[in-house]
Amino acid sequence: MSEIIDYSDFEKVDIRAGRIISAEPFPGARKPAIRLTIDFGSLGMKKSSAQITRHYAPESLVGKTVIAVVNFPPKQIANFISEVLVLGLPDSNGDTVLVFPDKDVDPGAKLH
Repeated sequence: MSEIIDYSDFEKVDIRAGRIISAEPFPGARKPAIRLTIDFGSLGMKKSSAQITRHYAPESLVGKTVIAVVNFPPKQIANFISEVLVLGLPDSNGDTVLVFPDKDVDPGAKLH
């Protein structure tokens, strides 16, 4: 079990919905990945590198709404700056399955 945290700790993590605008292979990454450009509404466009190639082709992701942490510091991955962490869950093989809202939400909608 994880460490118990206060609700105020959870409130520090800014988790938002974003709509994928573009997705392309990321051959420079150490592990197979896809470079994403995601629209977060009033927060603007953000970029992310996601190791999701087992279940997703880049062209299948455009237009999908994903959930991401938007207030972690940027992380350099090869020659790319990843600005947000797209959230997913491991399948039985440990490969990432993205988390999607089950209804349409606006880009930038905040998880609460």
